[in-house]
Amino acid sequence: MDTNELISIGVLAKRTGLAVSAIRFYEDKGLITSQRTEGNQRRFRRSDIRRLSFILIAQRLGLSLPEIEQAMRRLPSGRTPSISDWQRISRSLREEIDSRIALLTRTRSKLDECIGCGCMSLERCQRTNREDRAAVSGPGPRYVLAD
Repeated sequence: MDTNELISIGVLAKRTGLAVSAIRFYEDKGLITSQRTEGNQRRFRRSDIRRLSFILIAQRLGLSLPEIEQAMRRLPSGRTPSISDWQRISRSLREEIDSRIALLTRTRSKLDECIGCGCMSLERCQRTNREDRAAVSGPGPRYVLAD
């Protein structure tokens, strides 16, 4: 491997905005790997910037670490992922992301209205969910989390 493609953990931290301890955590989880220099210093592939950036985005989207680990297992080890590698991950997560977008959209439109929780405390709820009609659909905020 071209040593110009390897960067220190400090450079990786600076480029990703992650703490060095977080990078070590992700390395311990097997999401990224390092090579050791003769002086036992970690060196990472420049492409690990993208891997860690993907992890940050996935976490911001609300994906759990096991979900992220599962997606990352689809990436090749030992080489820089190609466009088709990243597209494969994108396709595998698309349904989950679309589902979360739908939930966020529903929440945005319903949060200031009746959400079907049965509290009947808002004037609008009295009109939309009179006598807690949403209860027949099940517990909780039925107009937002309905299946």
